Amino acid sequence: MTNPLLEMAGLPAFSKIKPEHVEPALDQRLAESRQMVERLLAAATEYSWDNLVQPLEEMEERLGRVWSPVSHMNSVINSDALREAYNACLPKLSDYATEMGQHKGLYQAFKQIADSADYEALDTAQKKIIDNAMRDFRLSGIDLPKDKQARYKAIMQEQSALTSKFGENVLDATNAWKVQIVDESRLSGLPESALGMAKQIAERDEQGGWVFNLEYPSYLPVMTYADDRELRREVYTAFVTRASDEGPHDKKYDNTPVMEQILALRHEAAQLLGFDNYAEKSLVTKMAQSTGQVLAFLNDLAERSLPLAKQELDELRAFAKQEHGKDNLEAWDITYYSEKLQQHKYAISQEELKPYFPEDKVLSGMFAVVERLYGLKITELQGIDVWHETVRFFEISDTNGVRGQFYLDLYARPQKRGGAWMDDCITRMRTAKGVQVPVAYLTCNFSAPIGDDPALFSHDEVLTMFHEFGHGLHHMLTQVDYPSVAGIAGVPWDAVELPSQFMENWCWQKQALADIAAHYQTGEPLPDTLFDKMIAAKNFQSAMQMARQLEFSIFDFRLHLEYDLVKGGRIYEILDSVRQQVAVMPPSAFNRFPHSFGHIFAGGYAAGYYSYKWAEVLSADAFAAFEESGIFDREAGLRFLTTVLEQGGSREPMELFIEFRGREPSIDALLSHSGLAA
Repeated sequence: MTNPLLEMAGLPAFSKIKPEHVEPALDQRLAESRQMVERLLAAATEYSWDNLVQPLEEMEERLGRVWSPVSHMNSVINSDALREAYNACLPKLSDYATEMGQHKGLYQAFKQIADSADYEALDTAQKKIIDNAMRDFRLSGIDLPKDKQARYKAIMQEQSALTSKFGENVLDATNAWKVQIVDESRLSGLPESALGMAKQIAERDEQGGWVFNLEYPSYLPVMTYADDRELRREVYTAFVTRASDEGPHDKKYDNTPVMEQILALRHEAAQLLGFDNYAEKSLVTKMAQSTGQVLAFLNDLAERSLPLAKQELDELRAFAKQEHGKDNLEAWDITYYSEKLQQHKYAISQEELKPYFPEDKVLSGMFAVVERLYGLKITELQGIDVWHETVRFFEISDTNGVRGQFYLDLYARPQKRGGAWMDDCITRMRTAKGVQVPVAYLTCNFSAPIGDDPALFSHDEVLTMFHEFGHGLHHMLTQVDYPSVAGIAGVPWDAVELPSQFMENWCWQKQALADIAAHYQTGEPLPDTLFDKMIAAKNFQSAMQMARQLEFSIFDFRLHLEYDLVKGGRIYEILDSVRQQVAVMPPSAFNRFPHSFGHIFAGGYAAGYYSYKWAEVLSADAFAAFEESGIFDREAGLRFLTTVLEQGGSREPMELFIEFRGREPSIDALLSHSGLAA
């Protein structure tokens, strides 16, 4: 049979890819790759970029072209058959990666290039690839004796299966729970948009009344607006106990043993490689220099934000008591009364802003921002083969031609994992045939259109879209010709959030909002009164939000830093200790947030969640350059484009930042933007 996954020309043929294509395609590519490595090693005694590294770059890219659509479809149109095929491939990929990382012949060949006179003649990106490869050989256990190499390989395989299982449990637990409401009086306080969506979910599930589930666009309005406290408690409990031993869920989705095994394996792998713990190993590929530096950075932010966060909570409690006669606030009351307090102080809510952020206006406005900053044009292309009928496809070009393309998958639905992310479909690469155009997947989980209205976004969702588009630009605008350091590839994890967080800043600028916001029925721009309220409320409870992010970051880092072979992960013991340090409002005893903390148990943020805060310092300081020269200053825009977005992972991020800003980053801009400067 012809296998659509092996078609290398053009974009993936999503409508033709079936679960039965997955394993044969991967098996074929892996076999070809192994043969090619041996062929390249046998064909020369003196190795060079041209006879070894360039062919390997092209080989890895071919492998990525098979796996990228599979991995993506597993995240956005998950099914039993696809999941089975995906999971069958994980050990094969893990084995292959470890085998290449422990390949003595390959290591010696790279070492020969690194030690040769030819190394100096290579360009910056090529040298970076050689340096990264030498580092990665060490991190794959190249120096270990055979028995320990075998153990390392087994750990990698097991770990890959477990992280996949973690994500599946969260998805299944999320999909399995819903609540049906037939008594309309219980829906008091909920806005029309939330009721419309609940009605749509009920119709989709062939049920009467209104149905709420644990997808974020359904969950959040209940927590924010539902006057029925019991409904809030019920939905909150289901949400924070997903995939755990608590709450209304099937215990077969409980991630407790999965988390313990993942932590144990990470620790063992780190120790095999000579590190004291996984946190130390994690930092080898990051900007931060030491575990002490990371904790000092997080603790410093905590000390600065905690007093203000406590004041914010005191204000909320006083307001709930005075205005609503509510004495003791529980976790499921916080969002609800915070919304009421925000209305009371600033007379503004996310719901009031939604009509001004219809999908097409937000997109065209976002594209206008990019055009004004970088001189790029973005157009939608029709007739592209996609995995779901709501997916759209766009192309970015400049005066010299096409720079990149991207898929946009905006709405939440069953069988799609939660959250928002950017991933690469095709990476930029220069070959004898020319330059390959990079292609990105941009994925969100927003509210779909209801009835005949377009999709209307909250301002928070607009921020999320700009954030993911920032990642996308980093991937698509790269001018680096080698896949392993092009775009986001090879960028240290604590710097990779710089372009994404940087993009969010325009969502708060009046000049930019003129392009981004217009009422979906009348076309009128966002009124000045609403804009002024939005800005006034920008840092509402920002210290509480900061404390929450620091809780996640410190918890993640200490979890991997303090692993104890005798006592195990001590997940909730460490979390409680962190909460005593930074939590403003102690959560409910049944809260099982780590059980669905996919960033660190199923994503790339293990001992790296601090990256969001670390990169926020970079992004706030980078944006300060535009506050100084004008938010659409083309000269500053082009400087950011050439020093940061186009360089990918070809150079160290600190070097690039200094080139853009003329100095090292300062924390002041972050404190000022977050309202914490005083």
